[in-house]
Parts: sequence; C-alpha cells; structure tokens
Amino acid sequence: MTENVEHLILEHLKALRGEFSAFKADMSEVKLRLTSLEERTSLLERSVANLHGDIALLHSRLDRMDGRLERIERRLELVPSA
Repeated sequence: MTENVEHLILEHLKALRGEFSAFKADMSEVKLRLTSLEERTSLLERSVANLHGDIALLHSRLDRMDGRLERIERRLELVPSA
C-alpha cells in the first residue's frame, strides 16, 4: 500500500515538474515580448519628444514671420501705426 502511495506521489511530482517546465518556457517568451514592448514604448516616447521640439521650432518661426509681416504692413501703410 505504501509503495502505491509513493508511486502515486512520484507521478504527481513528475507531472508538476513537467507543468513547471512548460510554465518557465512560457514565462521566458513573455519576458522577451515585454522587453520588446518596452523598447518600442521608449522609441515612441523619443518620437513624441522630437515632435514637440519640431512644433516649438515651428511656433518660433511663425512668431518671427508674424513680426516681419507686421513691419511690412506698417511700411506699406496697410494698417494704422500704433
């Protein structure tokens, strides 16, 4: 009887070991995919930061062009001078 119990316990332990091995393999894949997602997120964050810089540069250029346009309008007397 005890031999049957020991055999049954060993079978359960072997089954658990097999399931644990499959779990470890799945976790390795999950870790790889998570790393990939983190890298892509980092790239997206850098891209967004670059876009913000580009937008700030465009605003600066538009402000300078607005000033130039105002000077041209005043010289041509298209608007009353302040």
